[in-house]
Amino acid sequence: MTVNVEAAPDDTVEDLMARVSGRVSELRSPALPLLDPAPAGEYRVVSPMPPSHYEEAVARAVQRIRAGELEKIVLARDVEVHAPVDHDLGAVLGLLRQAFPSCYVFAVGRGDAAFIAASPELLVRRDGARASTVGLAGSSRRSADPAIDEHLGEQLLQSEKDREENAIVVRRIARALRPVSVWVTAAPEPSLVRVANIIHLGTPIRAQLAAPLSAVDLAGILHPTPAVGGEPLSVAAPLIPALEGLDRGWYAGTVGWTDAAGDGEFCVALRCALVRGQMAHLYAGGGIVRDSDPVAELAETEVKLGALLPVLAG
Repeated sequence: MTVNVEAAPDDTVEDLMARVSGRVSELRSPALPLLDPAPAGEYRVVSPMPPSHYEEAVARAVQRIRAGELEKIVLARDVEVHAPVDHDLGAVLGLLRQAFPSCYVFAVGRGDAAFIAASPELLVRRDGARASTVGLAGSSRRSADPAIDEHLGEQLLQSEKDREENAIVVRRIARALRPVSVWVTAAPEPSLVRVANIIHLGTPIRAQLAAPLSAVDLAGILHPTPAVGGEPLSVAAPLIPALEGLDRGWYAGTVGWTDAAGDGEFCVALRCALVRGQMAHLYAGGGIVRDSDPVAELAETEVKLGALLPVLAG
């Protein structure tokens, strides 16, 4: 366990240690609670905007891409879960850890809100003079049947649309790292990244840093990648809220850690929800390129929403 404490100029080491010790003593040691399988009342899942709004946004984005205004844009949608009782974040976190062992599972609290996620996407990892990340873009659903699941993965690997989406992300990340690196290298071909309910295309990227940039510095250089923003970002950034019609909040932001030496690891906040009491806002998006199909993109968001929806909607 790592404990961080905010230090003022007039704090002493003894004062800081006393505050840390006091806070640690408040933590509970019992196992995470179980979700109530039959709570009183009903769960309601509501889309603030109809699914057709998302399909129309994708269609307008494709028109702009084919007109040459940009290469890619990521569009998101949200749904609300109204629960009969307050969401038990400890139990939700425990379920996500079990269901998504290969993902970045976290809960970040602020005031009366908690941001919870099971994200598959690494933004950057810094270890001394080495930096690494993964260009993650291009997705397909999974199947419980191993043979069908294997077939879906092969289809994804052969999909020109998804490979283009992945290549745009990899090119931008490599271009952003080159000015601060001795060398940057990316895998020649993407590989399959399987998580519980979805398959992604992932391309590992490594760099040898030319200067001692911290993990926070590197996150600032890379974020937002075209995996959550667009290419070029200057065109996509103002277009995203205009097409989405929602406030992303913490969705697609960064969450991670860093130490005093500047090493650290940051992920992209995806497959996430903002929870306040009985209300949860879930977010999911997809990368739109010139060959994107609005119906297929809507279906992809449904798969991504399926990471947290079964946990939060009873």
